[in-house]
Amino acid sequence: MQTEVFWGIMIPFAGTSLGAAMVFFLKKQMSDNVQKVLTGFAAGVMVAASFWSLLQPALDSSEEMGRLSFIPAAVGFLIGIGFLLLLDVVTPHMHMDNKSEGPASGLKRTTKLILAVTLHNIPEGMAVGVVYAGWVSGDVNVSQTAALALAIGIAIQNFPEGAIVSMPLRAEGMPKSKTFLYGLLSGVVEPVASVITILAAGFVIPILPYLLAFAAGAMMYVVVEELIPEMSEGEHSNIGTITFAFGFVLMMILDVALG
Repeated sequence: MQTEVFWGIMIPFAGTSLGAAMVFFLKKQMSDNVQKVLTGFAAGVMVAASFWSLLQPALDSSEEMGRLSFIPAAVGFLIGIGFLLLLDVVTPHMHMDNKSEGPASGLKRTTKLILAVTLHNIPEGMAVGVVYAGWVSGDVNVSQTAALALAIGIAIQNFPEGAIVSMPLRAEGMPKSKTFLYGLLSGVVEPVASVITILAAGFVIPILPYLLAFAAGAMMYVVVEELIPEMSEGEHSNIGTITFAFGFVLMMILDVALG
């Protein structure tokens, strides 16, 4: 079981690593259309994962509450949204398109970009950790295949995210090896957050529905605040919408078929 958990929590990090490695194969600047395709796809994956991998198990785990079973999911979801909102307010923030400026304008744009992506990776790591903690504890609403589906879904989402970190840094003249390293560092917080969450399973399990919904809220905040605006700006915004649909359907299939 420990081996399955280890490889499961490393899958999202592998997605980030492969995305960051695109700096070795692509030109200095990623085209706007390619970025819209990747971002739209990632947004679709995250929306589907938020519901089928996180909110649905949260609702199922609270069935004993009867008509009030929505309370843990609703409360956890809103806290997750609020937590990411707080992070964006109190920390130097930069949207993933690397164009908007945050409150701490003294920091370099590259530093703010890496920090923004890194912060948003923490709840994704927690999401994987929460689901695996539920599986390890024997929760009947969380299976190994469901945990694996979520890990794969987040890895798919992390692939464009890794490229979105490394490619702008390369465009600014940074060496490829260094941009790849920064891409890796932005994703390393995910397995760390997963491990911490699993180690805290004794505290996690009693409030598992709340934490599942918290992770869903945090992921949805990233979609609404970062990914959807980026995939929709400028011309040809329908490209992002189409890839959003493909990402959503793919994650839905993964979660339902494997779960």
